[in-house]
Amino acid sequence: MTVQREIPFGRPWITDEDRARVMEVLNGHILTHGPNCKAFEQEFAASMGAGHAVSTSSCWASLHLAMINLGLGAGDEVLVPAQTHVATVHAVEFVGAKPVFVDCELQSGNVNIDLMEALITDKTRAIVVVHFVGIPVDMVRVMDIAKRHGLQVVEDCALAVGSRIDGRHAGLFGHSGCYSFYPVKHITTGEGGMFVSQHENVVKEVANFRAFSVDRTHTERQIPGIYDVTNVGMNYRMSEMQAALGRGQVEKIPAILKARKANFTQLKGRLAEVAEVHVLDSAEDRLENSHYCLIALLKGGLAKKRDEIVLKLRDLQIGTSVYYPHPVPRLQYYREKYGYSAGQCSGAEAISDEAFALPVGPHLDSVDINHLADTLIPLLR
Repeated sequence: MTVQREIPFGRPWITDEDRARVMEVLNGHILTHGPNCKAFEQEFAASMGAGHAVSTSSCWASLHLAMINLGLGAGDEVLVPAQTHVATVHAVEFVGAKPVFVDCELQSGNVNIDLMEALITDKTRAIVVVHFVGIPVDMVRVMDIAKRHGLQVVEDCALAVGSRIDGRHAGLFGHSGCYSFYPVKHITTGEGGMFVSQHENVVKEVANFRAFSVDRTHTERQIPGIYDVTNVGMNYRMSEMQAALGRGQVEKIPAILKARKANFTQLKGRLAEVAEVHVLDSAEDRLENSHYCLIALLKGGLAKKRDEIVLKLRDLQIGTSVYYPHPVPRLQYYREKYGYSAGQCSGAEAISDEAFALPVGPHLDSVDINHLADTLIPLLR
């Protein structure tokens, strides 16, 4: 009996060295408020080449902290992409501001920058951009719009470890960048996130707020247990175990990006054989993709066969996903609150309904990619 090759969509790359780092923490007596979080923050910022970082419990926590730090609330409007994970918009909604949805363009799946200015009103306070599956938004253009209108910019970098614009890492252009370390992201801490900014004072404020706004850390207290609280705050901290794992992951970023790029390039080349498939990617070399996955947008007669193809691939043990199943304004909560009509965000609808994601992570090699392509291409003909 022939064993069928399995191609999982994602798999964390965790080594014996990573496990040893975590066990070192567990064999000690400091599980939180310790040195690994500080070191992870510094090492992650160094991997970006600039900026300041503070670890958090998730990317959503980082996004929420960004909205709080900007002082956004009732009566404020925030431009957000229609095509993103709901977490991006939940962060805006949770502080009481109103999300204003901007459709995406189909070359990359990113927010359509050409549509932004028409949606800006006297209530607009900020712009949130998402580097869709690691394909970077042209932040030069976004920042030009923001500066002309006096707006703040937050970058959702959940899938953008390694994404660069003109050589500058995503997350370093506006107020802040927010990263995710969920198990199948570029690097993982199990759960966890990072808040990054080029503005040191912003990071200090966020670091304090995400730990109850306590004015002294354990190491800064002259008398154990004695501290003050300067403001309201939250508990959005990362544990020492997570940070220890993250430190080992940071060391692998160059190898991870190299493997992802090679796999993406190989698979994109194979899919070029099928005229009715558009692979989402950067339009310019100056916008450096971090290759989280490959999004295949089906065209023509294939467009309505997306679900059928995905189910056949599942039966053949090829892992896929959808980024994302609906434009956010079409999800029930947002649809009922703000209203939505078919075609309102036609670009996002096309990606949600007619595209699917294929794996290119470092858990795959060239043989795996060829097997994936050899399995998929006949289904597209």
